[in-house]
Amino acid sequence: MAILSTATPGISLKVVDRSPSSGSRSRVYDIGSMEGGGEIMEVGVAAAVVAGGGRQHEEKLYVAVGKDVQESKSTLIWAVHNSGGKKICLLHVLFPSPTIPMMGAEVPATDATTRVVREHRESERQSMHETLNDYERICMKMGVQPEKLHVESKSIENGIIQLIQSHRIKNLTMGAASDKRYRRNMTELKSKKAIFIKNQAPAYCQISFVCSGFLIHRRESTAPVPPPEPPIIIPDVEQPNLPRSFSTPPLHRNDTVKLTNPVQDMLKRVFSTTERSQRRNSYRSSFDGPVHNETAAHELESIVSSSARSFAFSSGSSSGAPVIPSTPIGRLSGSEHIPQSIHGHDNSSPSALDGSMDNSFFDHMVQAISDAEKARREALQEAVRRGKAEKDVIEALRKLNFLESLYAKEHRKRKEVEESLKQEEEELRVMKNQLEEVKEELRLASSQKSHLQSKLEETDEIVRELEQKIVSAVGLLQTFKEERDMLELERDNALREAEDLRSNQGDMLGTSLSQHYSEFSFPEIVEACQNFNSSLKIGEGGYGTIYKGYLRHTTVAIKIRHEQGKQGPREFLQEVDVLSKVRHPHVVTLIGACPEAWALVYEYLPNGSLEDRLICRGNTMPLSWQHRIRIATELCSALVFIHSSSPQSIVHGDLKPSNILLDAHLGCKLSDFGICRFISRDASSSGSTTLLYRTENPRGTLHYMDPEFISSGELGPKSDVYSFGVILLRLLTGKPAIGIIKEVHNAIEKGKLRSLLDPLAGDWPHLQAEQLARLALWCCDLNRRNRPDLESDVWRLLEPMGASCGSYSSFVEECRQPPSYFICPILQEVMEDPHVAADGFTYEGEALRGWFDSGHNTSPMTNEQLAHRNLIPNRAMRSAIQEWLQNR
Repeated sequence: MAILSTATPGISLKVVDRSPSSGSRSRVYDIGSMEGGGEIMEVGVAAAVVAGGGRQHEEKLYVAVGKDVQESKSTLIWAVHNSGGKKICLLHVLFPSPTIPMMGAEVPATDATTRVVREHRESERQSMHETLNDYERICMKMGVQPEKLHVESKSIENGIIQLIQSHRIKNLTMGAASDKRYRRNMTELKSKKAIFIKNQAPAYCQISFVCSGFLIHRRESTAPVPPPEPPIIIPDVEQPNLPRSFSTPPLHRNDTVKLTNPVQDMLKRVFSTTERSQRRNSYRSSFDGPVHNETAAHELESIVSSSARSFAFSSGSSSGAPVIPSTPIGRLSGSEHIPQSIHGHDNSSPSALDGSMDNSFFDHMVQAISDAEKARREALQEAVRRGKAEKDVIEALRKLNFLESLYAKEHRKRKEVEESLKQEEEELRVMKNQLEEVKEELRLASSQKSHLQSKLEETDEIVRELEQKIVSAVGLLQTFKEERDMLELERDNALREAEDLRSNQGDMLGTSLSQHYSEFSFPEIVEACQNFNSSLKIGEGGYGTIYKGYLRHTTVAIKIRHEQGKQGPREFLQEVDVLSKVRHPHVVTLIGACPEAWALVYEYLPNGSLEDRLICRGNTMPLSWQHRIRIATELCSALVFIHSSSPQSIVHGDLKPSNILLDAHLGCKLSDFGICRFISRDASSSGSTTLLYRTENPRGTLHYMDPEFISSGELGPKSDVYSFGVILLRLLTGKPAIGIIKEVHNAIEKGKLRSLLDPLAGDWPHLQAEQLARLALWCCDLNRRNRPDLESDVWRLLEPMGASCGSYSSFVEECRQPPSYFICPILQEVMEDPHVAADGFTYEGEALRGWFDSGHNTSPMTNEQLAHRNLIPNRAMRSAIQEWLQNR
């Protein structure tokens, strides 16, 4: 509100600014010496400057943060990144705890003492400042110096609303929900506080709701920011004779002071009263002495006063204010200059009065009266002009009020039109988004349609192929039945021959085995297994039971055939035949055999089978992803080796994790060749083609068997490729083989392969894991012809992976360099006649005898005392060395 007040002798303009940003302050501007309209305009500018706080408000981005820094950190980071250069201000509401911890319990604040409550509140405030400092450090790391704004409230929502209203916050960013409640494609607000603030915040505040670093919702501002409270302008002007009709109408609290041209003219006339008031006082001081003619004195006083009042509201015409001379009037200050007749004394004679009168005094008096009359006339004219000016001011104010109401009406209409337009734009945007979604769905549907059509064509092609196969299978079925009858006869004959062989096993089999393997007697086997003690049992399969034994001072694995086992003498002879011809670092080594008990003696592998380690049987440590890649690489090299053997390829036929053994260094050893098959190669001009082995009764483990082998009875190297693919999927996921192919295929299609990887293997490298998964699915293709070649396709991908994981080098390099166990520990050369000493190590026979002859009774490897000096020929090692030398 604007108030005019009086002050003498100067005039000052007091501006009181009560805007929220400045509190309540006042500034006084001295305008007593201002003349004309320019200074009035400057006063208006000064008032405007004070009303604006002396500067323009810098636009800020307010970020609401909670007491949990981790939950609000993502919101703050998002706000800084999307601030657009605005100043960041941290906004926090301190919610006083209703309970106070005392002696290990929560006590209501109303039941605690005042001192305890005050101390607890102070600790809460300190914690709040420490939290704000943490947020400030986060901003500083991002190169932003924030401001801090906080308030205490019993409701966080009401506290934020209070801060928005009191500080006229235009742009606010806050959390939509806890980061733990964030879900992909989240568009609705989950926090009750966020929903309350969205509905209750002033319309001029734009609010961005953020969750887990993503913008969830933005409430746009729908109204302009209200202007701050106008300053109160108080001109300190003394107006004792201000007419009642000229009184300034009171301004309300929210009125804005506007200085129009009529008002400026009126203020000019008001501000010019000081100098004229001073002249009036000077003029009146000349008549301090008594005047006998009271009528003339009062008339003169009224004329002077009227003139002074006229000058007080003069508009500053070009003619200027008349100057009343003070020097002649000043002569009346003493009574000696005034005749007694003027003082009213009747006893004075006229002659005396006339004699004492001075002509100059009358001249001055007449001049003063004339000037007073002239001033009265000018004052009357000025009063007329003033009345007209007042009417103009009132008319201007009336027009101003009318225009303001008209402007407010037009502003409301414009706001309604803008809201309607904004709503239509929003509807149009929604319709456009829906149209885009429909187009995208149509495009996806078209692509799916084409994809389904191609799949349908492929299915039709597969159906035609299967129909042809069924037709051929029906034709082959009769042939297979005839062959089955013949095979049954052959089986009966083979059984009879086997019985004959068993009766003559000491002569026939012993002679054949003595070339490459050591022959052990049945009592030795019983003693090595401690009479088949169950505590030494380390495995059991279709052939029989495997025991850990100590045979001829060497730890070995002994496989004893069951009488009711699935494998008989034929499988026993076949495995002996295969392992006598195959020597590879990743194929298990056969040390010897016991024909009496149909027992096989292998090298002992302490880490059991791959199946045991995948399921962590016996609380064994899980295999890391590096070991798993190395095992897959070593298994691939073993398969390539047996498939490329000459003159016949060897197909394992029962490839599964339980038949893959692990040595002390978790190296891979392929075992159990009981049902393997020798497949001949058909030589032609273009190379050699491997023929398929056909059988009417496919054998193996169901979930690892080639589907084509199950349906057609045709076994080939690609059957082992299928089983290798299933093992590779098990190494990746650690899951059972049942349904694993379909599960991995769906995961790759949906981009969720990482969720299937075995977490016990550690942090798989995603690129290598995806390559291995796609390679495994390629190996598991239902069509045998579409499967990859182990040597040219699979080995080329696995070799660099295995090398990076510390695997053995390729099998070609292994054939060139002698294995470490071919080297004699004493001579450091490839052995020619290997023998096993009492310490379990193999040495060159001649070198070990020389060691003993020189007086040594200790082991060359361990330096421990040897139990005896007996030497056992290692025929298996000798055969392997001779084969390696021939291949080299």
